[in-house]
Amino acid sequence: MPPDHRRVMRQFVTGVCVASTYVDQDSERRHDAVTVNSVTSLSLDPPLIALCLRHESRFLARIRSSARWAVSILSADHESIAEAFAQDQDKRAWAVKTMLGEPGPATGALIVKGPGWMECELDRSIAVGDHTMVIGEVRSTGVGDADSPLIFLEGRFRSLETVQS
Repeated sequence: MPPDHRRVMRQFVTGVCVASTYVDQDSERRHDAVTVNSVTSLSLDPPLIALCLRHESRFLARIRSSARWAVSILSADHESIAEAFAQDQDKRAWAVKTMLGEPGPATGALIVKGPGWMECELDRSIAVGDHTMVIGEVRSTGVGDADSPLIFLEGRFRSLETVQS
């Protein structure tokens, strides 16, 4: 990676979301969730979004297995949720068990109440550099309260209010 690439990208403001998926194993649904800031809207017709995940990610393997996931846009007061799901998979397992989420109506993936959410079915995946881009067709959406979204800037979670002051 060019030496300044990470430093430059830290100046780009992104939203913060929790992506969730699951695997059905031995008559049991096992949920997983991870903090992401690489969500991109690709198309309105059909409605498509993309996530970028490391090739070796267990979360990616679970998306490929279930072919379903949800993305919950986090509000500024969800920083502790973002931090909990930004950890490795073993530490996230505890957070999933205590997560304040509900299974979505279209996919069954967990949804965190916040400014908005989308449920997706896997359309395709593409290897790109050291990540895999998963593209999902949006099957269900919801808009919550008009809370200020949680953002990521300069390597830190922030709210719009803290950036503007």
